Amino acid sequence: MERSTDSAEAQLLRLGLTLPEPLPPFGEYVPAVRSGRQLWVGGHFGTHADGSIFTGKVGESVSVDAACGAARSAAINLLATVRAELGSLDEVSQIVRVFGVVNSTPDFSGQTGVIDAASSVFVEVFGDRGRHARLAVGVAALPGDLVLEIEAVLDIAERVAAPEAGEA
Repeated sequence: MERSTDSAEAQLLRLGLTLPEPLPPFGEYVPAVRSGRQLWVGGHFGTHADGSIFTGKVGESVSVDAACGAARSAAINLLATVRAELGSLDEVSQIVRVFGVVNSTPDFSGQTGVIDAASSVFVEVFGDRGRHARLAVGVAALPGDLVLEIEAVLDIAERVAAPEAGEA
C-alpha cells in the first residue's frame, strides 16, 4: 500500500487507471459542492467500457461479481468528478466518508462486500488517505434501475497562499 504522502495522480499511473470524463448531472443538482475544506460528491454509478450504465438488481439479474465491477467503476467515475472539481487528486488530504446504496433483493445481505470494491479503489489510489468511514445499505430500487450508487465526503489539502506582491 502507498504511504499517505504519495501522489494520488502518480499512483493512478502506476495502477494503469485512466479516469473517464466526469459524468454529467442527470437532474437539477451539481456533481460536487465544496464547503470550506471539504468536497461533498453526490451519487455516482458504474459504467461499462462502452459507456453504458450498470443496471439491474443484485441477487436477481446481477451477480455479486458484476455488482463489484459496478462499484469499482462508480469509484473511478467519482474520482473523475473530484479531479474535475479540484484540478488534481493530489488536493485530497483524506477520503472521510463513503455512502453506498445497492439495488438488491430483500434476501441479499452482501451489500458491504459489494461496496468494498469501491472502497478498495480509494485505498489503492490514496493509500491510508483513502481509508474512510462508510455505510453500505440495500434498497428495493434505484432511479433508472441502477445497480448501485456511491457518494463521498473528502477533506481537501490546506494550502498556504503565497504573499501578494508588496506584502511582507
